[in-house]
Amino acid sequence: METPESNFEKLGLELPPPPKPLGVYKPCLVIGNQLYLSGHGTVKSDGTLIIGQIGKDLSQEEGKLAARQVGLAMLATIKANLGSLNRVKRVVKVLGMVNCISTFEKHPFIINGASELFASVWGEEYGIGVRSAVGMGSLPDNIPVEIEALFELHDKV
Repeated sequence: METPESNFEKLGLELPPPPKPLGVYKPCLVIGNQLYLSGHGTVKSDGTLIIGQIGKDLSQEEGKLAARQVGLAMLATIKANLGSLNRVKRVVKVLGMVNCISTFEKHPFIINGASELFASVWGEEYGIGVRSAVGMGSLPDNIPVEIEALFELHDKV
């Protein structure tokens, strides 16, 4: 039987270390059967950040890969705090913020990097939720993408 964990393993991707808060907030919070993830950035496997503004320092394709890296950081937070991706039933909502030049208009394309990752992990039925993708003039540490999300958890068995 396919599970989120086995689906992730098939992708052959590596999770970065779960990011540590750089301010006064929790990276995740469980309330009932809801998992809220704070905004995550572009943490790479070595703990460093992808930095740069899309349309100036990074191409559209590089921005999409940066969004996928944010998705991986989010998965790392889920595993570190819940023990397994299998605890998550579905993606409910994704808010993607893109650090880009003022004339850039392809924000949804960038955030697809994370959305496609989630769809691969939880399948199209449960891995695709509602979403917003918006442009920003800047993001913390000049990261190109920040994403926050809401997930539904399975009832505890």
